[in-house]
Amino acid sequence: MTIHNHNHTFAIPYTLFVLLLLAQCQVSSGLTQVEALFKWKQSLPQQQILDSWIINNSTSNSTQNTPCSWRGITCDSRGSVIVINLAYTGLIGTLKHLNLSVFPNLLHLDLKTNNLTGIIPVNIGVLSKLQFLDLSTNYFNGTLPLSISNLTQLYELDVSTNNISGIFDRCLFPDKPSSKIGLISIRNLLFHDNHLGGQVPNEIGNIKNLTVLALYLNHFFGPIPSSLGNCTHLSILRLHKNQFSGPIPSSIGKLTNLTDLKFFSNNLNGTVPQEFGNLSSLIVLHLAENNFIGELPPEVCKSGKLENFSAAYNSFTGPIPRSLRNCPSLFRVRLQHNNLTGYADQVFGVYQNLTYMDFSYNKVEGDLSSNWGACKNLQFLNMAGNSVNGNIPSELFHLGQLHELDMSFNQLSGNIPSYIGNCSKLYKLYLGGNRLFGNIPIEIGKLSNLENLDLSMNMLFGPIPIQIGDCSTLLSLNLSNNELNGTIPFQIGNLASLQEFLDLSYNDFSGEIPPNIGKLSNLISLNISHNNLSGSIPNAISGMLSLSTLNLSYNHLEGNVPKDGIFNYSYPIDLSNNPNLCGNFKGLQHCNVSPNEPSNGSNKIMVVISIFASLGGALLVSLVFVGVFLFCYKKKSRISRQKSFLEISNPFSIWYFNGRVVYQNIIEVTNNFDNKYCIGEGSFGNVYKVEMPGGQIFAVKKLKCDEENLDIKSIKTFKNEVEAMTETRHRNIVKLYGFCCKGMHTFLVYEYMDRGSLTDMLNDDKKALELDWYKRVDIVKGVASALSYMHHDCSPLLIHRDISSKNVLLSSNLEAHVSDFGTARFLKHDSPIWTSFAGTYGYAAPACRLYYSLD
Repeated sequence: MTIHNHNHTFAIPYTLFVLLLLAQCQVSSGLTQVEALFKWKQSLPQQQILDSWIINNSTSNSTQNTPCSWRGITCDSRGSVIVINLAYTGLIGTLKHLNLSVFPNLLHLDLKTNNLTGIIPVNIGVLSKLQFLDLSTNYFNGTLPLSISNLTQLYELDVSTNNISGIFDRCLFPDKPSSKIGLISIRNLLFHDNHLGGQVPNEIGNIKNLTVLALYLNHFFGPIPSSLGNCTHLSILRLHKNQFSGPIPSSIGKLTNLTDLKFFSNNLNGTVPQEFGNLSSLIVLHLAENNFIGELPPEVCKSGKLENFSAAYNSFTGPIPRSLRNCPSLFRVRLQHNNLTGYADQVFGVYQNLTYMDFSYNKVEGDLSSNWGACKNLQFLNMAGNSVNGNIPSELFHLGQLHELDMSFNQLSGNIPSYIGNCSKLYKLYLGGNRLFGNIPIEIGKLSNLENLDLSMNMLFGPIPIQIGDCSTLLSLNLSNNELNGTIPFQIGNLASLQEFLDLSYNDFSGEIPPNIGKLSNLISLNISHNNLSGSIPNAISGMLSLSTLNLSYNHLEGNVPKDGIFNYSYPIDLSNNPNLCGNFKGLQHCNVSPNEPSNGSNKIMVVISIFASLGGALLVSLVFVGVFLFCYKKKSRISRQKSFLEISNPFSIWYFNGRVVYQNIIEVTNNFDNKYCIGEGSFGNVYKVEMPGGQIFAVKKLKCDEENLDIKSIKTFKNEVEAMTETRHRNIVKLYGFCCKGMHTFLVYEYMDRGSLTDMLNDDKKALELDWYKRVDIVKGVASALSYMHHDCSPLLIHRDISSKNVLLSSNLEAHVSDFGTARFLKHDSPIWTSFAGTYGYAAPACRLYYSLD
């Protein structure tokens, strides 16, 4: 037997090792069971749940000094303790002073869901009769004691949701099916949500009665043991969210009792065994986020029992499994981001229980079937990025439970059905990048819960219906790249919840910009470029505190540009190609420059007339060519913009956000937070510059959140306020994209500020010269505006707690952005990090938006 201890290897017989270990733990100092339990109580913090654990020293009657009547203790007929059950009691402390050797008859030890810390006692194996051991959902650390292998009668072992580390030693499992040592009686083995790693030993397949194996959310790597195919009683196998690699063993296809099989979020590759079609009891199958190729098993739902199926984010090819059409039990299906083929009206059936369907970004074609209208419980339907054509069936909008519908970037045509108003629970509607035409139906105003609406890149015409103002919960609105005309309705100012963007660009709107657009005080981005708008820029726009991006280019605006608000900053503003607009902006004439005066000379007039007369014929011919060119250019530019929109999208956009993918990208592009990407250090953690695959640059703050310093309770109670912080919208506050707290990676994702902190600028003589007094005053005004917003306009109100020049970050144009508020609340008050809390840690404001469910 080989036992690994750090970098040294010792070869000693396994049985001798266990005997030596247990022999060291047999010294019980003559304690009785009541004395052992009472001594353990005295070692713990005082807590009400153990109030009944009292020894009566005034009596000599031994029957009154037994623990059998104590809370959580059960004895047999001889007065020997057989059950210790303190689950869900909030018990605080460790097991260090619990003398297990005085409980030879203990059968059941249940301490789950408490606040226990420290290590699992190394002499746990002394409980040789133990049948049930549950230490889950605590804060145990250290490694798994090898003495566990002595628990040969144990049928359930659950140490999940702790901080257990180390590897699976093969000594824990029987060396052969007929072995008399190891966990030979185990039926339920649950080690998920820990920090275990290494390869899973092949000996695990020798547990002949194994029924449940849960190893997910750990760091296991290497191949999945093929020996698991010997565990014929296995019904639940969950290995997801590890780093397993290689193909799925074909022997898994022999486990006909499997009901729940989860392999998602690993590094598995190859093809999925066709034997999976023989898993007649399968209810849950998750294969998503791996590197699989080839075809999915066509008979994956041969039994008709499959309910939850995911194969997303792989490289599957070939047809969508034909058995899915006749799989009435389905309620959740995820097939997105593969190369699957099929006809939309043939591969899917009627699913009475279906709530979630996503087959986006595949190669599905054909018309949509009206059968979707029969899926009465459907809440989420995403088919974006395929080649689905034809009209949108009106039956689709009879789905009263529908919450999100994404049909963008297909080849859909026809009108948007007026029945759309029936989907009163709809909060996300994406129909962009199709060939839809006609008017926007006025019934869209009935969607009172709608948060995101995208009808861009179609051929819609006519005015924006005034009923759009009734969609009072909208967060983003995109009607760009259509043929909409008329004036922008003043009712658009009623959309007070708009935050992300309002995009009306590339249309044919005319008239003036409605002044009450300034009521959109939370809006970040406004784009109404490439229209025929006239008149002046409303001063109300300067009062939009959250506005960070403004594009009014290619219109017929005139007059002076306002001087306050966003116009007084150096944010991305495009006002070009408005010939009669004046101001201190690129592409505009200065307001103090008079237009060229006309000449009074008659000879000059005659010259002008003759020139225009001679050019008239050429101009007429040119106009014809220009008209043809513009028609072709508009069609080409529409396709170009659509392609660009698909290729470069914000990974944190609420339309395209996938927390798991973004999380993985951050880990990969920083090479697991290599120091060469570090751009700043602080007491709470380091800041890394992260350039995503799409070219976007973010600042990622990796927090120091080890068990000793992280206040778990504070994080839980802080969650609601954290979510409020992600909704903070102000041009002088660093934009906060997301927060992730799991395992060894706890980080926050921020807008990148490439000029660093104000302190850095002031401490550098050369850089400080860039900050003249006007810029310094602007910085002070920006900080004051941000703090005022946090203190008076946010709900709930936000308090910075540590404002200083180190927490004022500067963008490329030297605009001030306040950062680092709230992080301190993650820490315990006695954390050593507090002693070094010097006021700046760069990008540190917390948020909780990188959570993403895959099952």
